[in-house]
Amino acid sequence: MSEWNARQYLKFQKERTQPAFDLAARLELEAPAKALDIGCGPGNSTAVLKARFPKAQVIGADSSKNMVETARKDHPGLEFLEWDVTTELEALPHDFDVVFSNACLQWVPDHPSLLPRLMSFLKPGGLLAVQIPMNYQEPIHQIIEHTVTRSPWTEKIPYMRLFYTLSQEGYFDILSGISSDFTLWQTTYLHRIPSHQSIMDWYSSTGLRPYLDAAVDPTARDEFYQEIFRQVREAYPIRKNGEIIFRFPRFFFIAQK
Repeated sequence: MSEWNARQYLKFQKERTQPAFDLAARLELEAPAKALDIGCGPGNSTAVLKARFPKAQVIGADSSKNMVETARKDHPGLEFLEWDVTTELEALPHDFDVVFSNACLQWVPDHPSLLPRLMSFLKPGGLLAVQIPMNYQEPIHQIIEHTVTRSPWTEKIPYMRLFYTLSQEGYFDILSGISSDFTLWQTTYLHRIPSHQSIMDWYSSTGLRPYLDAAVDPTARDEFYQEIFRQVREAYPIRKNGEIIFRFPRFFFIAQK
């Protein structure tokens, strides 16, 4: 998969950051000394965490060089590391009061093993706070998944995404075994999007991105993009004011060590 594009990602900074605000607001700690933001991207969620706990040392970590460079440029007062949660879990200290992750872990495999290891980063009483998109039944995801399984796209886009996200019940069972207390909730955001092109711009930097990267050649890439775009225009009606409702369900949990 190609390098993440931070500027493309930030086209919808407000919408992407709102879940981080909502998650951070639910963190009930008096004065944490140290917090880790896993999958910090361009630093927007790290800035939210720092604003929530201004006296804490807040470290943002991401595997993308482009994202980390953008984060350091846009947030020069914060600390960022190029670090891969899938391969470098033991490279960081295990003395955090908060381990925070906003829209990252859906790209990371083996959550039954991952979550206990993330919990081990925490000091006793510390909090693991996670937001994961659960929008797989929404039209944009269904369009991509159904299209890529049909000819000629199976030949032109030889890729099928593996979804590592568990069911909400699965997270309940894991957290009940590794934490002293936990809470879970889901929020469905109804984003006001100005155009169908904006939906394509949003997804080209996230869920659609690996399919476009997998295209056998540039022509196939462009054709697949246009086919998805055609179906998006059919699936998302324009409202009376000219905008589009872009539904985005997200799942949250906070667990205490």
